[in-house]
Amino acid sequence: MTDLPDTMQAVVCHGPEDYRLAELPVPRPGPGEALVRVEAVGICASDLKCYHGAAKFWGDANRPAWAETQVIPGHEFVGEVVELDEAAAQRWGIEAGDRVVAEQIVPCGECRYCRRGQYWMCAPHGMFGFKRRTPGAMASYMVYPVEALVHRISKDLPAHHAAFAEPLSCALHAVERATISFDDVVVVAGCGPIGLGMIAGAVAKSPARVIALDVAESKLELAKACGAHDVVNISEQDPVAFVKGLTEGYGADVYLEGTGHPSAVPQGLNLLRKLGTYVEYSVFGSDVTVDWSIISDDKELDVRGAHLGPHCWPAAIRMLERGTLPMDRICSHQLPLSRFQDGLDLVAAGTESVKVSLIPA
Repeated sequence: MTDLPDTMQAVVCHGPEDYRLAELPVPRPGPGEALVRVEAVGICASDLKCYHGAAKFWGDANRPAWAETQVIPGHEFVGEVVELDEAAAQRWGIEAGDRVVAEQIVPCGECRYCRRGQYWMCAPHGMFGFKRRTPGAMASYMVYPVEALVHRISKDLPAHHAAFAEPLSCALHAVERATISFDDVVVVAGCGPIGLGMIAGAVAKSPARVIALDVAESKLELAKACGAHDVVNISEQDPVAFVKGLTEGYGADVYLEGTGHPSAVPQGLNLLRKLGTYVEYSVFGSDVTVDWSIISDDKELDVRGAHLGPHCWPAAIRMLERGTLPMDRICSHQLPLSRFQDGLDLVAAGTESVKVSLIPA
């Protein structure tokens, strides 16, 4: 057995707006599992919405609660393998000392979706950082259970860059859902971590044009660094008029929504051409109302959801290892675990940060 401390620092969710730093026992891996020392964990917009009590996580009159209390949050992470048995080593192709990431979903392997290979839609939907059975990474150590989907990643990357594999894989899945063609004009709404990954992924598909929308000039500059051909500050310029002006009045072929703001939904429906494709990735904090006749009678749009990053992790890891994205600028803040509240507040403000990461001691 590796010489480990008895206890560790960890953030624990006790409910909306009630996250606390605690001293907990260091977990021990069971058969077929791996113990990982957490090097970095990103704070996701969905972490923030969960913290603030969004119905998506805590339920309302229309849906039951999905998130659980007494859980360590954090699903964007990277760490070093500390302990594992032979079964885990063979299944995942890893060994002690490797740097590893794991996909955010921990699929059951037995439901209809898992049996069909659609593991990211697993019916029980165990997720790191939201369920008691799968504690997340806002802690010094965590366990990868038997069902985890594990990938190695280079030790040459800064830890907070390596942890970006999770949001980048999500962004790439949204791009895959769009089935982008060479002649397409693609619009990406939002230049946060997901949107920037969408831009880089869309550019890699070689469409005619990628247009980025945001309200922050600093984020639009980052969008250019990720490959956007055009940027529009929607607080100063009408994005619908801009896009139609570039497309002989037709509109964009593809719209990727990555803001989570309700106003981005009708914006996308209005700037798409007839027979265009709308891809929704965001988690919304409140319900969104739109005129559905735009989708049907007006334009006959393809509207597609996107969830998690299935089959996109190897590509995301390659992009990070090859330096495709300006990660020093994207990973704007790294804080010790003890300052998790400052990290949540930075993400909530949205004006000073892009990707905020926590670094356990």
